[in-house]
Amino acid sequence: MSEFDDISAEHARTAAQIDADVGVEHVANVYAKALLGAAENAGFTQTVLDEFQSLVADVLDRSPKLEAVLASGLVSLDDKTGILDRMFQGRASPTFVHFLKVVARHGRLDCLRVIHRRFELLYDEMRGRIQVRVATAAPVGDALGTRIADALRVALGAEPVVEQVVDSGLIGGALVRVGDTVYDGSVANQLKNIRQQMIDRSVHEIQSRRDRFRYPAGN
Repeated sequence: MSEFDDISAEHARTAAQIDADVGVEHVANVYAKALLGAAENAGFTQTVLDEFQSLVADVLDRSPKLEAVLASGLVSLDDKTGILDRMFQGRASPTFVHFLKVVARHGRLDCLRVIHRRFELLYDEMRGRIQVRVATAAPVGDALGTRIADALRVALGAEPVVEQVVDSGLIGGALVRVGDTVYDGSVANQLKNIRQQMIDRSVHEIQSRRDRFRYPAGN
């Protein structure tokens, strides 16, 4: 049994014990860590990352029916293994092929996209990089994009991997998302917060006046 078998079997047993209600994120994290550990030990981490990206972009994105077959609980393990062999045997690293078969054996091919996303995040974290999503009201030019990246690098103490998106709902400023944390610097949301504060203050003042002029009970 290979080292990957030992690692994957341990994590697969853990994943199999997780209740379905917990969600695929936890399960995906288990498999992503197992794959990253095996890839690092084999010295093929970048290769495995490229292969995983190709699987998502060139196979799953282009063949929704095939993705549905791989994810289906009605398709036998033998059939899924045969599909994986025909698609990847001799075309991908043994580490990645074996990983796919382990995931198939435990009925988690429906989690491939989430595992891929977690794998990328863990890979970046291992190399001191942090994925950051920056939303602005208008496209950001190269010069401003560089300034944003420099500021994030200083603030985070790590190398930011910046994804820039345009959100027409913003009025100036930007929304910066780092992991599960959102830093809101948009004018639109600042105005919304100010408006809500004014409403809350008005409600409080009205309530105070009512209490001031209310007669005591029994009078």
